[in-house]
Amino acid sequence: MATYSLATLASAFSWNFFSFALFRAVTGVGIGGEYAAINSAVDELIPGRVRGTVDLIVNGTFWIGGTAGSLAAIYLLSGHAIGGNHSWRFAFGIGGLLGIVIFLLRLSVPESPRWLMLRGQEKRAEEIVDQIESKAWATNSHSDPDTEPLKIKVRDHTPWPEIFGNMLGENRKRTYLGLMLMIAQAFFFNAVFFSYGLVGKTFFHFEDKQIPWHLLPFSIASFLGPLTIGRLFDTVGRKKMISITYGSAGILLAAITVPFAMGGLNGTGVEICFTVIFFITSSAASAAYLTVSEIFPLELRAFAIAIFYALGTLAGGVGAPLLFGLIIQTHSRTLLALGYGLGALLMIAAAVCEAWFGVEAAGKSLESISKPLQSS
Repeated sequence: MATYSLATLASAFSWNFFSFALFRAVTGVGIGGEYAAINSAVDELIPGRVRGTVDLIVNGTFWIGGTAGSLAAIYLLSGHAIGGNHSWRFAFGIGGLLGIVIFLLRLSVPESPRWLMLRGQEKRAEEIVDQIESKAWATNSHSDPDTEPLKIKVRDHTPWPEIFGNMLGENRKRTYLGLMLMIAQAFFFNAVFFSYGLVGKTFFHFEDKQIPWHLLPFSIASFLGPLTIGRLFDTVGRKKMISITYGSAGILLAAITVPFAMGGLNGTGVEICFTVIFFITSSAASAAYLTVSEIFPLELRAFAIAIFYALGTLAGGVGAPLLFGLIIQTHSRTLLALGYGLGALLMIAAAVCEAWFGVEAAGKSLESISKPLQSS
């Protein structure tokens, strides 16, 4: 009887693990594709003078979901709403419902007129441009182009050798910059934000049901950051603001490593510090997607976002949880502080890269930043 029970439990665990991994992978494919699609869409459909502001706010809405998720978890996991082992299922179900809403919203987003022109669909491109211009004139929000008209060659696809040749040749420095920005922010958030539940349980003895309360301020600050300072990325400029936000986040995180290692910060103190840091870091992370979507030619803009997002997630989203999982198991404040120091160092290095060979794209048309590969 005991053997049968153990076999049943093992089978159930294996299926639960497999099904979770499978559907989480499907979710990851959708999210990864949407990051590429929405950032390129924002850049191509929003006027250059406010492109940075809009892009940062759109990316920052990720944290509205984070805030809603924390509040939902607080309610569902309290035991007062849905008992037993069903509450977490409803929490997951909220994400599915939001996915359906996003799918419906995406149906109203027009195709890129630029992409249509490259594929020889001039009539459809002109119809979309006419619709956009009529709305712009009606709201007096139009602007004159800052580039000369371009002649383009129409073709049905862009060859892979040409794509990688551009990224590793002419735009090699921009590729290094995009990778550095993406890896730094991905490592930072996965190391600091997404591991904090385990940190709180291990070092500050938080109860499981209280963890969403402790994460809630981080999510709120991460949304308010792009909302309040996003405009500065258009007025002050990309290079200055990206360098400042990445550098400030790294310096502030580095500043708390010693007090944390020495036991001088309790849970409340750490959370206050992290809330301030995430207010800044969220804008920096959003600006990474903005940068990659602006500085590459039209034909590979979405692909560049996708590949940098994937590589950044591989380094930061896989590497950071593995590293910090091992560190937290040691119960060593010193080792955890060193891990935070590594995240701080990556952010500072990204700030230096941006200041050194970043591209000032504020207020400029996309074609003036990087001409299409099919232009002549």
